[in-house]
Amino acid sequence: MNRNSILLLAICLFVISCQTATNDTVNRDFTYPETKKIDHVDTYHGVEVPDPYRWLEDDLADDTKAWVTAQNEVTFGYLNSIPFKAELQSRIEKLNDYEKISAPFKEGDYEYFYKNDGLQDHSVVYRTPVGDDKATPEVFLDPNTFSKDGTVALRGIIFTEDGTLSAHMITEGGSDWRKIIVMDVKEKRILEDTLMDVKFSGVSWRGNEGFYYSSYDKPKGESELSAKTQHHKLYYHQLGTPQSRDAVVFGGEKQPNRYVGGGITTDNNYLIISAAQNTSGAQMYVKDLNNPSGPLIQIQDDYFARCNYVANEGTTFYFNTNIGAPNYRLVKVDLNNPDQKNWKDVIPETENVLRVNTGGGKIFANYLVDAKTAIKQYDMNGKMEREVELPGIGSASGFGAKDEDKDFYYTFTSFTYPSTIFKYDIASGKSTLYRESNVKFNPEDYETKQVFYNSKDGTKVPMFIVHKKGLKMDGKNPTYLYAYGGFNVSLTPRFSSTRIAWLEQGGIYAQPNLRGGGEYGEKWHLAGTKMNKQNVFDDFIAAGEYLISNNYTSSDYLAIAGGSNGGLLVGATMAQRPDLAKVALPAVGVMDMLRYHKFTAGAGWAADYGTADDSPEMFEYLKNYSPVHALKAGTAYPATMVTTADHDDRVVPAHSFKFAAQLQESHEGENPVMIRIQTNAGHGSVSTKQRMELSADIYAFVWENMGVTPDFSEEVAD
Repeated sequence: MNRNSILLLAICLFVISCQTATNDTVNRDFTYPETKKIDHVDTYHGVEVPDPYRWLEDDLADDTKAWVTAQNEVTFGYLNSIPFKAELQSRIEKLNDYEKISAPFKEGDYEYFYKNDGLQDHSVVYRTPVGDDKATPEVFLDPNTFSKDGTVALRGIIFTEDGTLSAHMITEGGSDWRKIIVMDVKEKRILEDTLMDVKFSGVSWRGNEGFYYSSYDKPKGESELSAKTQHHKLYYHQLGTPQSRDAVVFGGEKQPNRYVGGGITTDNNYLIISAAQNTSGAQMYVKDLNNPSGPLIQIQDDYFARCNYVANEGTTFYFNTNIGAPNYRLVKVDLNNPDQKNWKDVIPETENVLRVNTGGGKIFANYLVDAKTAIKQYDMNGKMEREVELPGIGSASGFGAKDEDKDFYYTFTSFTYPSTIFKYDIASGKSTLYRESNVKFNPEDYETKQVFYNSKDGTKVPMFIVHKKGLKMDGKNPTYLYAYGGFNVSLTPRFSSTRIAWLEQGGIYAQPNLRGGGEYGEKWHLAGTKMNKQNVFDDFIAAGEYLISNNYTSSDYLAIAGGSNGGLLVGATMAQRPDLAKVALPAVGVMDMLRYHKFTAGAGWAADYGTADDSPEMFEYLKNYSPVHALKAGTAYPATMVTTADHDDRVVPAHSFKFAAQLQESHEGENPVMIRIQTNAGHGSVSTKQRMELSADIYAFVWENMGVTPDFSEEVAD
């Protein structure tokens, strides 16, 4: 009997556990909507591949909209019939209802910070005059006023060097398309310089006269949420002039690149330009702005190498690069003699991955040691001054400041250490507590351990495991296994107030650092790309098997989860090992590996995945693990909630639509296979309300299908 699916849209959402009980009150007597099939066949290297759900790729079609509505009716009908979901929703809201304040940052005459009173959809930007500790903070920008339903959000704010002007970006409905709005900071007045249709862009001011930004031409006659975007352009916008007059500085058809970015050095003398064909590296150029007719100076021309600008002192530039150093090094480059043979190491490569910031005339080296942060302070010549003492084992961010600063703020967090802000004195190296989180959570009740397990080929893979102290390892603990494994992304320890709902019920949270990520440098990344991609799935499967063999859990109490590339991970894993887990949660996943490069900026992922057009061998490799194509008829798959969103224009929802349709056709058994499609959201929830609703639906789905009934009596009483 064919089954249909409804979805899951989570990136970093975690599961729960508690006393086991059978729950027979959920309505399982439902019928999935019929999904029509068409006779569409594609030919790859002489091989015919049917694509019966191709019609679901058209997000503008009435048939697709009707299918989305019908699927959501079934999914939300199921979720809303789970008896404990209302209590769960209330518990998640209570856990999130506390004041959240970011580390402050100085811009001109003001010190700014973000604050959320508790359950506001968006954090508000406040400010106080620099040096006036007694001043009452005033609202500078409140994103909660952008829309009534909270689906218009702030996506970054950038100030001029003197802090008198700002440019902030907004997203509507979660789309990657942005608007840039310019403001007079003192008067908090919007200037007539709002830019439209900006995508994959930063903002870099050139004095107070204008700024650089990037975008594509808006698709014409096609859906702006799914049409392929190919040639990125770097523009310069002069304040007070219409956007139509903005000059193309780099990119477009003359210099075709999928991703182009530009940034001004702090002395305002140079423009740094990056030009990439994929997400794995970029060519790097420098333009002397005092010599408009002068040439672009190419720093490096390898599209697969990374070379990130850090700072400059006149014509001496500092770059953090993996050229000749898979774990990265900091080099000094003379702009008058930029050939790589003349580069000089400032901080040589070590066994740990290096990222670099500067502040107060110092270099701060952020090392990743088995996915945990270590910070060292150097002078600008690379002489080590001290190792910064952190509060514990976890993740630190914010080690960077302006050249004239004497101090700055950084944030430290871990799985059981709520985000805490410290003030750092650059001269002495002393950290002092600035602001603690007031979330109701007792870290002493929980423990985190890091284990190393063997993957299929013997490679040792690290994994963090978090749970209540004293938890009995009897193989019956609901366990949420979350991973990513791609694009050089590193998963490090982070606190989540929503995850408390899972842990306090006796659940286990496990986070392995799979190959394909950046935890151990470029070699680790490349070991999970193209025809090595199976290593990533093997690492994930081995993580689940480790948890089972060591009695943390069993297949009946294991949920596997991931988003985006992690959604692909879950889809491929459940296709290869449908017996591994009870629940599967593929979120906003890349599910059709034969066609992913045909949508929006998907072609830029080819360095990690390869494409079906590359060769017969690459086509066969992709087809074998592509979640849409790897499902087999008559197979009992885990209880599955696919999640996606109607405004996701990074991994278009057609991936999830086609996977859900194929899963419902192929699946045999009583496990529900559903798709949850969020409206007015993109590649991740837009508002606090959306995130909490999604979390409650995910947790409820997992518990219900594990036969677990959570007990909120003690938590509700606290």
